[in-house]
Amino acid sequence: MRGDDPRHEAMFSYITPESRVRADHPLRPIRRMTDAVLARLSPRFDRLYSTMGRPSIPPEQLLRALLLQMLYSIRSERLLVEELDYSVLYRWFVGLSLDDPIWDATTFTKNRDRLLAGDIADAFFAEVVAAIQADGLMSDEHFTVDGTLLEAWASQKSFKPKGADQPPPDDPKNPTVNFRGETRRNDTHASTTDPDARLYKKSGGQAAKLAYLGHLLTENRHGLIVDTAVTAASGTAERDAAIVMLGELPFDHAARHRRGRQVVRHARVRRRGPPDGHHAACRGVGGPTRRQRD
Repeated sequence: MRGDDPRHEAMFSYITPESRVRADHPLRPIRRMTDAVLARLSPRFDRLYSTMGRPSIPPEQLLRALLLQMLYSIRSERLLVEELDYSVLYRWFVGLSLDDPIWDATTFTKNRDRLLAGDIADAFFAEVVAAIQADGLMSDEHFTVDGTLLEAWASQKSFKPKGADQPPPDDPKNPTVNFRGETRRNDTHASTTDPDARLYKKSGGQAAKLAYLGHLLTENRHGLIVDTAVTAASGTAERDAAIVMLGELPFDHAARHRRGRQVVRHARVRRRGPPDGHHAACRGVGGPTRRQRD
């Protein structure tokens, strides 16, 4: 006998989001650790907000939502808000009930500067690393420093000669530019929209792009990221960032070797480009590669 397919449009629900999430879901231990870290950061949140006016969206909920975006690789904040609206799992993790309204995507834009200016993101990461270290999940013997290319939000057309008078564009929004026969280098050119971005390529045969370099310091025993850094793109940025991040490790041996390069022996830099600086490892963490030499 075929069953009916009724449309249930009940007005009330007596099941909480907590009961909808299974007990062994991977987000449960992450939620417990996140709540403990946010509780320790609560005094810092108080200093960022005024004591007058209407209550804002709790910064704890914004940070949990951004953490969800990273864990599930949600491509945009607008899509994140959309999924928060109908996902019971996401509502439970952020701390929203089924009846709470979802804020607009521009809320992240308005609050991002406040959280970054207060170093909340760095403090949150530091608290998580400290909790991992307290649980004995971090080794102090072997680390890996790896870099990746971060493309800048600047077009190739904005990369112009320094101090040169430019003719008025034929189209202010999308001018015609001809780079044929022109040698463009970071020491002679700069982007007019993002002066800190540098022309860089990952390896030979690939197109050079305006970019930065992101670096991750990973503990090898459990594969945990213990430090991050963003630097200007250059042929030596990866090894320079490795020395700095290793010197800031919360271990006794890092403090002993902070002033010397002996700390470099605890790191292994993983390269994607041609390792023509491999034999220079004794002078640092690898030498300059063919990716770029200014």
